Formats: sequence, structure tokens, C-alpha cells
Amino acid sequence: MKKQEVSVLFVCMGNICRSPAGEGMLKHLSFKDSSLKVDVASCGIGDWHIGQAPDPRIQEAAKCRGIVLTSHARQFQHSFFDEFDYILAVDQEVLKHLYQQAKNPEHKGKVCLVTAFSSTYENQGIPDPYYQPDGAFEVVLDMLEDSCQGLLRHIRNESKK
Repeated sequence: MKKQEVSVLFVCMGNICRSPAGEGMLKHLSFKDSSLKVDVASCGIGDWHIGQAPDPRIQEAAKCRGIVLTSHARQFQHSFFDEFDYILAVDQEVLKHLYQQAKNPEHKGKVCLVTAFSSTYENQGIPDPYYQPDGAFEVVLDMLEDSCQGLLRHIRNESKK
């Protein structure tokens, strides 16, 4: 049986908290599914953290769940609309920015909120934990885990069609 190949891009503001955590979470969860080959990446809409590793607080929270975050911040490029099957925004502000950048219906059709696939947090924005207490990073990971599990179910269901 051929593996279903899908590419997913997580997008947040600066690419040091929510989107690298989404990238790490989806890699972690999809690694366990031998029927899927999921290429995952992340980026931010802003350029102020380019080259930086994820925030140490999100790295520590992810590590407690067995997830290692290895990406480095980069900025969203228009070419990503052609490179990825799913472009997942963490909140309404990022979603609006991506829709404005999308130049055609095909590109817009790839963009949605990460939580569009969540069974618990459907279509909610994932709060930015950067200026919040440490517990906020756990909330982000909870939301991402539920959303990524839903995304994987969606991908498996789409591959059966």
C-alpha cells in the first residue's frame, strides 16, 4: 500500500512558539502512523525572529510530552502557497494575513485555522503564550494536540476517497 503524502505548514506571528510547536506535534503524532507520509514545516508572518530556535518555554513544555522542537524561525513566503497542501493559521489575525496574501481560490482553499480540525477547540484561535505565565504553553500544546489528531483523521479520510 502506497503511503498518503501530504505537506502541512503551520503559521503564527514570529515562528518561535505556536507554529514550531504545531510542527513538532504533527511530526510526533504522524510518526506513529505508517500509512501517512506527512511533510511538516512552520513559519511566521513577521521577520523579527528569523533564524532563532523556538522559545525555551515552549521547548520545555513540548519536551515534557516527548516532543523535540528543532526548527528555526523563518518568514512566510508567497511560494509556500504552491509548496504545501495545508496552510494552518494559529489565529484570526494570521488567517486574515494569509487570505490577503493568497492570490487565487486554490491558494485560499489551502488556508484555514489549525483548530478547524479540533474536536474540542473547533475554530478557536490558539492564544499567544509569549507574554503569559508558563501554564499558557501547556494550553497551546493541548489545543495543538487535539487539532493535529483531527487533521490526521481528516487526511486519512480524504485518502480513502
